[in-house]
Amino acid sequence: MQITLLDAYTANPGDLSWAPLEAIGNCAIFDRTPIEETVARCTNAEVVITNKSVLNRQIIESLPTLRYIGVTATGYNIVDIAAAKERGITVTNVPGYSTPSVAQAVFALILELTNHVGHHAKTVREGRWSACPDFCYWDHPIIELSGRTLGIIGYGDIGSAVGQIGLAFGMNVLANRRNWATPPPAGIRSASHEEIFSQSDVISLHCPLTPETQHMINSRSLSQMKPGALLINTGRGPLIDDAALATALNEGTIAGAGLDVLSTEPPPAGNPLFTAKNCLITPHIGWASRESRGRLIQITADNVAAFLAGKPQNVVA
Repeated sequence: MQITLLDAYTANPGDLSWAPLEAIGNCAIFDRTPIEETVARCTNAEVVITNKSVLNRQIIESLPTLRYIGVTATGYNIVDIAAAKERGITVTNVPGYSTPSVAQAVFALILELTNHVGHHAKTVREGRWSACPDFCYWDHPIIELSGRTLGIIGYGDIGSAVGQIGLAFGMNVLANRRNWATPPPAGIRSASHEEIFSQSDVISLHCPLTPETQHMINSRSLSQMKPGALLINTGRGPLIDDAALATALNEGTIAGAGLDVLSTEPPPAGNPLFTAKNCLITPHIGWASRESRGRLIQITADNVAAFLAGKPQNVVA
């Protein structure tokens, strides 16, 4: 069994092991693969593992031995699913592996926007506290979360985990999802997008990227939000119109934003959010705890083993 990993570095920059996959077959592991080298590196591979390396129709049709594509992520838009189906190639993803880490990242962003720990720690190192005439100081409002309203758009595994943390902080939690198979759990109230935009003090995005949700955060929806509201996005970058959000932040339409994803990654140097007021941006690291990446590697290997056993799991095509 020949297994090729096209872009292994982000999941495992060296602090973990690929042993679960290496136990299944011969692994050719590449940290990164330029698209023009994909076919050559996957020649004779029956199993190809990818995270962000694109497997388009042309590439898939150029790999006659390919039987299985494993995506080391929840989203799988980098694979041409129609081309894979035509060839009878199984495609799997890895859902749920990062839920605790991403939910934690949501509140890391919220707490930095409400407590400004990083900013104040920086001013202390610069000597400001030592020179202060009083025993304390702050130069941003310190905002208490208890009693405020958290709006969650996309109440799946991560959204529900965020909701439970919000409840633990004493927040009122509104949630929106396309279909509620069962009633919302205690403390969570179902709400429309419009209710979430108008009533929430903090909005956190966790819905999938579809034609309907692309740029759901735009000048119109931003204008419906409270002037003191905070927007958090750890889901998909294109859910937000970057230029519209930058304008809203600079004009004070909303109070702040915490973003772990952007519409293009890596982003171009001129992204308007880089200079927007009160905008925190982290480089898509919400998923990247060691524990989360360990689960990702193990489930990826489990997916391959299940496929070889004739009982494929986490199949998307």
